[in-house]
Amino acid sequence: MLNGRRRTSAAISGVLLAVVIGSVPSSPAHAEPTIDEVQHRVDRLYHEAEQASERYNQAKVELEELRKDLDALEADQNRQDGRLATVREQVQDSIISQYEGTSISAVGQAVVSDDPSAFLSQLTTMSAYNDIQTQLLADYSTELKALDIRKSATDDRRAQISAIEQQLADEKATIDDKLAEAKDQLSTLKDQEREELLASRGGTVRLPTDVPVSGRAAAAVQYALAQVGDAYVYGAAGPSAFDCSGLTMMAWAQAGVGLPHSSSAQFGSGAHVSSSDLQPGDLVFYYSPISHVAIYIGNGLIVHAANPGAGVLVAGVFSMPYAGAVRPG
Repeated sequence: MLNGRRRTSAAISGVLLAVVIGSVPSSPAHAEPTIDEVQHRVDRLYHEAEQASERYNQAKVELEELRKDLDALEADQNRQDGRLATVREQVQDSIISQYEGTSISAVGQAVVSDDPSAFLSQLTTMSAYNDIQTQLLADYSTELKALDIRKSATDDRRAQISAIEQQLADEKATIDDKLAEAKDQLSTLKDQEREELLASRGGTVRLPTDVPVSGRAAAAVQYALAQVGDAYVYGAAGPSAFDCSGLTMMAWAQAGVGLPHSSSAQFGSGAHVSSSDLQPGDLVFYYSPISHVAIYIGNGLIVHAANPGAGVLVAGVFSMPYAGAVRPG
């Protein structure tokens, strides 16, 4: 009888357990991401792409300077080649003129090695048994050392340029990868949800109609505000698409101020000002390390090229992690 009650109790418990388990909703193995989750991922990918883009821009600035330096070094090396050739001719002419008609004159004519170091070695050997002018030999040796220094500097610049060019290729690949990944994230949403997400990326700050600004800064602010609604494209600097530093560079160019196409380089383009002393036209920088720049337009607002999903828009000055500000010019 006892065993029967136990079997009945066990059966009832099994039925209850089945009911309880059946009443618990199961979670799908691969739940679709929410709009907030996708927005977070897309924002992160856009930011990572912009970081790579600004490193790319900075590398281009450095590459331009290195190429200018290389041009100067190559010109200096060519001048040094000319000076060395002149001294070499003087040395050889001296040998030939001093011993014209002798066997040593023939030796002097034979000293024609194309290798400057080999030529110096020949002269050193000859000086052991002839009367070559010591000063000319010393001059040649000095000019040869100077040429070697210039060749070394030129080779170093070429190596630096090669490294920068590889960095440019790497950063461009990173930009493309991050942007493609962001597009993949957006493609997981339905059309309506994607439109809502992209609309939310554009912000809600209205375009100001009257910005209190004068002088050269007025030209920069007016230009930047005129671009609101334009597209964001990595590496672009107008006329209808910009990245962040491309917009600020072109805006201040309207005021006759030249800025490099790099947010980190622009951070050193003027006097630093505190956030409490911001004036319209000031450049405002974001993130650490710096990878984004905007133009302050007053009333706690900035205009900036935000990202590919938002384009050029007006936002709050502290809508991103604030890093500092600079007053160009």
